Amino acid sequence: MELVRGDLDSADVVALLHEHLADMAADTPPESVHALGLEELRRPEVTFWSLRDGEDLLGCGALKEIETGHGEIKSMRTAEAHLRKGVAGTLLRQILAEARARGYRRVSLETGASADFAAAQALYRRFGFVDCAPFGDYREDPYSRYMTLEI
Repeated sequence: MELVRGDLDSADVVALLHEHLADMAADTPPESVHALGLEELRRPEVTFWSLRDGEDLLGCGALKEIETGHGEIKSMRTAEAHLRKGVAGTLLRQILAEARARGYRRVSLETGASADFAAAQALYRRFGFVDCAPFGDYREDPYSRYMTLEI
């Protein structure tokens, strides 16, 4: 497996991110969808990775600096064909390693609150994330769960 930084112009990455946005929109009212689009992922405060096995895209994830010492995990997505193969854990370890290298003291995330997001919530808990109040520009939202990890 190889982590590729950037890679936002690859057709398979674009397709995976469109799938991610479509899935979020299918389960959540528009005002509660917080997934980033391609242009937002290109911003300088965002670092994006894809995980590949040769030419095969396994998944993607990003780290956004939201303030000094505090990063946010964004756009975590595993390709359907590679679910339950450790892809998300590999990406999450990379994101946390980058956060530590940057000197962040905390990494947070927003994920869905419904049962559809139980696997994601369980993954984050295994890595030590705990529930928290909304952070950054987020507000209380019944469709969102906020989690954080002190590092």
